[in-house]
Amino acid sequence: MVLEAPRTPVREAEWPDPEPGAGQILLRVRACGVCRTDLHVADGELPHPKLPLVLGHQIVGETEDGRRLGVPWLGWTCGVCRYCRSGREDLCDQARFTGYQLDGGFAELTVADERFCFPIPDGYPDLQAAPLLCAGLIGYRALRLAGDAQRIGFYGFGAAAHIVCQVARFEGRRVFAFVRAGDEAAFVAGR
Repeated sequence: MVLEAPRTPVREAEWPDPEPGAGQILLRVRACGVCRTDLHVADGELPHPKLPLVLGHQIVGETEDGRRLGVPWLGWTCGVCRYCRSGREDLCDQARFTGYQLDGGFAELTVADERFCFPIPDGYPDLQAAPLLCAGLIGYRALRLAGDAQRIGFYGFGAAAHIVCQVARFEGRRVFAFVRAGDEAAFVAGR
């Protein structure tokens, strides 16, 4: 599915199979979640996407040698700047993102920088793994930054908070969510 311009419908298209470049691997897409960020790109709320573009950054794919890998939003970084060298690659000034500046997973095949792919454990279903490659990563990072706090507060309640809430409760933490008027239904549904 290809986005040719912001604020236009994605369309089905036949493209040549992608060819992996240096450091990339070819993946047959098994599942790809739809993230709110995909909608932001399609709606033109994120400037300067690569066009035409294959959206999708919650990819579970399989390599030619049978490995199942996950491909997240962060798709490439320089590897040499101070952020990359300190483990904060998401702040790299040259970073490129899957489904935004790099073609994503709303396709049969995709290529990805192997440095940013995650092995998916055997027995973990593709459809359950895909959302973890965005909301799960964001949520886990936030939970990790909270340290061993016994009380966790959420401002807003989207997919990341939904996942982290489950993990925090499993760990025995108390969870508090703060939402705007009218958002309470999303929180109650996530409990």
